[in-house]
Order: sequence, then C-alpha cells, then structure tokens
Amino acid sequence: MTELPTCCPDLANWLSPRLFKALADPNRVAILAVVAEAGQELSVGQVATRFPLDLSVVSRHLALLREAGVLASVKKGKQVFYSVRVAEMAAMLRGLADALESCCPSQDKLGETQS
Repeated sequence: MTELPTCCPDLANWLSPRLFKALADPNRVAILAVVAEAGQELSVGQVATRFPLDLSVVSRHLALLREAGVLASVKKGKQVFYSVRVAEMAAMLRGLADALESCCPSQDKLGETQS
C-alpha cells in the first residue's frame, strides 16, 4: 500500500486526543468558561453552585480538564481550587492554528478552485 505524502508533519503534535476529549463535553466547556470568567481560583464547591450537577460530577469534570492540561489545581486544606492554565491553553491553540495554516495545499485554496 502506498503511503500518502505528509504535508502537515507538525499537525499531529498539536492534535491531542486528551484535549479534544476534555473539550468535547458541553458541561466541561461550560465549567471551563465559568473558571475562566472568574479570573481567579475557584473551589470545586464554588464551580458546582453554577451547575445542576452533583458535586462529584463537577469534580470529575474538573479533574478531566486538569488531566488534559486545561486547568491547574492546588489543594488548600480539604479543598481543591482550580484555575485556567491560560498561557498553556493559548500556546496549544496557537500551535494548532499555526500548524493548520502551514499545511499544504491550503484547504481554502482548494475550495476556491473547485467552486
């Protein structure tokens, strides 16, 4: 079987299944938005008050976002506080955007010639 040419070798480095899985759930996206909009660390309980979900479900969503590199966590006593890893998220998204834009041939250009 003939191998297809790879025009976007860096793209695979930025396509993290863990990140996309974390952002694939509407509840996790909403939780991420709440933490981001707060602009400060929030405890699991503080996040949970914004959702009609059990505290344990919110806690699992937060943990999954942390494991994907989207959130940072710090334990203070018995509580865990979460914050958005802004610089890391921006770098991941910027890297993905740059890798997509550098792909050859540009999908936008292909669409223009087919129209």
